[in-house]
Amino acid sequence: MDLNLSQDELVFRDELRSWLAANAPKDWDEHRDEPMEARFDFLKRWQRKLYDGGWAGVSWPKEYGGRGATLMQQVIFWQEMAIAGAPPLANVLALGIIGPTIIAFGTEAQKKRYLAKMLSAEEIWCQGFSEPDAGSDLANVRCEAHLDGDHYIVNGQKVWNSYGWAADWCELVVRTDPSVEKHKGLTVLLLDMKSKGVEVRPLRQMTGETEFNELFFHDVRVPAENVVGKVNQGWSVAMGTLMHERGTFGAGLQVMYRRNMDRLIELARTTQRNGRPASEDPIIRQKLVQCYAEIEIMRANQMRAFSRISSTGVPGPEGSIQKIFWSELNQRFQQVAQELLGPYGQLEGISAYSVDNGSWAYGYLRSRGNTIEAGTSEIQRNIIGHFVLGLPKSY
Repeated sequence: MDLNLSQDELVFRDELRSWLAANAPKDWDEHRDEPMEARFDFLKRWQRKLYDGGWAGVSWPKEYGGRGATLMQQVIFWQEMAIAGAPPLANVLALGIIGPTIIAFGTEAQKKRYLAKMLSAEEIWCQGFSEPDAGSDLANVRCEAHLDGDHYIVNGQKVWNSYGWAADWCELVVRTDPSVEKHKGLTVLLLDMKSKGVEVRPLRQMTGETEFNELFFHDVRVPAENVVGKVNQGWSVAMGTLMHERGTFGAGLQVMYRRNMDRLIELARTTQRNGRPASEDPIIRQKLVQCYAEIEIMRANQMRAFSRISSTGVPGPEGSIQKIFWSELNQRFQQVAQELLGPYGQLEGISAYSVDNGSWAYGYLRSRGNTIEAGTSEIQRNIIGHFVLGLPKSY
């Protein structure tokens, strides 16, 4: 593991830092607390600006609209975006996991058709994996597709789908052969969300947002040319997507956590607790130090994961270690924030009494889902036990 940046990486970082200083939206704070649906057009315009500047999908091949940058330069990109306080990107799933899947498994025609429009945010993508009875155990997928001439006919349901309300396309896992072992009868399709028979229903979360959706498919026709990889061998394609999701998708998280940590330390100095600043309370101080140390551990683990990918080209089980760590760390951190801020930390929205326009209340509520999404902590521990520690399966 090498924690130092090379000369080329330093040049890349400085060029990006300069571009962000000149081009990152100055009015992001005015949109930050809007519901996702309300701020989505703003994020699409920002991604288009990044694309025009050559900064969208920096690690993607140049022939598909990327920059041809190294994986470490991709990490630098996310870190510098977080440091600059730049807005997130609208097409985050396409850039982080679906596009890399098509690059790895797709046909040349699929790459030319879809990738550039992913980068420019002309076409927004969602991911159709989880079902009511197939969450972390993806092999239980029941959404079915059968071949009818040169089209597949899709029927079934997906749940916990992000961006379905805005998506033009979906990377969809379906069962194309129910007669074989459940891992072997899956296929990945690229489905047009505007197709007849696609229904999107919002799922309202405790945060008040409808970030997730249910998807229903009623005799939806998908061209056979939209199969990614091979028919009935979609398990390897889906696992490639999930490894990107768990291994590389959260590159900027530790920087954002560090910024939140710095803000919480600042609040500890001005928030009164038992008649004195909370920063003078020994228990609060100990908890803040623990969070600070864990964020540094997260950074080191992230570098280890990316060092492996750089040398092997494939995300490894370190992604599962990191997924458990960042998700549970954020829950602990948000709990400490609530203890420090007291009742005011629970207030949502913009008011004279809420702290940071209610962002801490939102952060606490949203963190509850961290240990479920992208594979539950239980599933991640099974992966680590089997593939890292070499333990036998418990089932």
